[in-house]
Amino acid sequence: MSRFSFEHAFEIDTLKRLIAQHQGHFHHSSLLDFYYRGEALSVTAIELGTQESDVPCVLFVGGVHGVERIGAQVVLAFLGSLLNRLDWDTHLQALLSRVRLAFVPIVNPAGFLRGSRGNGQDVDLMRNAPIEAQEGVTFLVGGQRLSRHLPWYRGEAMAAETKALIDYVTSLQARSSSLLALDAHSGFGLKDHLWFPHAYTGEPFAGIGYVYRLHRLFEKGYPHHGHYQLAPQSHFYRTHGDIWDYLVTQVDGKTPFVPLTLEMGSWAWVRKNPRQLFNFPGYFNPQAPHRHHRILRRHVVLMQFLLDAAYGRVLEQVRPPELTRLTAEGLRLWFNRGKR
Repeated sequence: MSRFSFEHAFEIDTLKRLIAQHQGHFHHSSLLDFYYRGEALSVTAIELGTQESDVPCVLFVGGVHGVERIGAQVVLAFLGSLLNRLDWDTHLQALLSRVRLAFVPIVNPAGFLRGSRGNGQDVDLMRNAPIEAQEGVTFLVGGQRLSRHLPWYRGEAMAAETKALIDYVTSLQARSSSLLALDAHSGFGLKDHLWFPHAYTGEPFAGIGYVYRLHRLFEKGYPHHGHYQLAPQSHFYRTHGDIWDYLVTQVDGKTPFVPLTLEMGSWAWVRKNPRQLFNFPGYFNPQAPHRHHRILRRHVVLMQFLLDAAYGRVLEQVRPPELTRLTAEGLRLWFNRGKR
């Protein structure tokens, strides 16, 4: 019997159950297999929809930090909903005939077993990619190599989990006409944030025009869902080793690629339930049952919007002159650059 209780790995069990119950509806593969203290673990990827090349792709990622369980739960809940709708939802069936959906719900399974931010070697995977900040970072929070016993430890080399996710995203880019990614986290502020690159520099992200296009479509289509604060991560703090920063610096610019980080505002949950301060997971996860259920459904509109944007080939339809205009609008909005 393992020394670990699956109380701390409910999400791993949920993923295994979804695979067992619905495996006829998708392709799944292991990006990484390893043992941690006698427990066999896997970083698993699931793909729904067409396997043709040169189609739009949407990727949902969760569980980069093991203590932020709600991120994996949001991704797993959405995946479960899609799988349970496949037999009867003709709109979803049509969408999946033209779009690829990819899920990596638990990037850091050892962290889930440990209830820790880092992996089994205490490495913070979101400070571990091979990219250095070009400007000063916040002490410790921006990533450190002082000690593995301090938080936000960068590691001395790329962790296997980091490499597995980077390699997988790179493979999706190679066989997609566009790639939208949503990486679910929790733990910063009172509001829900949607961050896009960069975290390593204050300079604008090359794909800011595509971000602005999505921003305007979401605002118009869902005017009552404006609880997200959309901005570059560098507006809040800067870091070394951000996985999405590294990936956007590796693309050739031919395939539109927009990675978004959903940072759920867990401080709001603590404010409503101060008793959460007395246990470490309470800083990052809603613990009142009604609030937990609310969070699981709170982001469905956003996630479905990304699917519909891919189905409509929204990014592919942006031509160079329009992209120039959208980029200028994005620079005005987020960087106060250009004419008003």
